[in-house]
Amino acid sequence: QVQLVESGGGLVQSGGSLKLSCAASGNTLDLYAIAWFRQAPGKEREGVSYISLTNNNTYYVDSVKGRFTISRDRAKTTVYLQMNSLKPEDTAVYYCAADFFRPSLGDMLSDEYQYWGQGTQVTVSS
Repeated sequence: QVQLVESGGGLVQSGGSLKLSCAASGNTLDLYAIAWFRQAPGKEREGVSYISLTNNNTYYVDSVKGRFTISRDRAKTTVYLQMNSLKPEDTAVYYCAADFFRPSLGDMLSDEYQYWGQGTQVTVSS
């Protein structure tokens, strides 16, 4: 079993920054990837970014490229999402997800991630 706990959400003005954290615990040794998804009210869950824990490869959805950066703390199995130049359309609940298998290349699929955190709210005011 793997447990994921997100933190760092909040209210920020447009153009501001936030840094989300995802702390993984439990059977983390063989995890392949940790990802961030988000879900805005009335919309489907959307993949934002992921990082491979084996080779540090990263992926970003086009809408956040150049603004968001995913990174990891090897010692603590903690993954971060630095979010800069935030826009109102970034408002959503952000979820951390993890799995033992390599995700598909290209679009992020929530079905490929077995473990999920409870989510943290990010609100960007205009």
